[in-house]
Amino acid sequence: MNSSEQIGTEQPPEQTPEKDRLAYSLLEVADMLGVDYLSVYRLIQRGKLKACRALRGKFLVTRTELMRMLNKE
Repeated sequence: MNSSEQIGTEQPPEQTPEKDRLAYSLLEVADMLGVDYLSVYRLIQRGKLKACRALRGKFLVTRTELMRMLNKE
């Protein structure tokens, strides 16, 4: 058994690159916009930012919607 076949030496899978992501959580969107989580939630309530509900009621904002919001400002 060589050193690359040893148990426990596998590399963790890489995170999905940002450009390949299709949607972001409200917390991620808030970080990108530099605002509070509740501010993003209010934008959705007012219809200024579109979001969809995923499993367990979690909101997701698509990358295209986020780009539209960023280009609008």
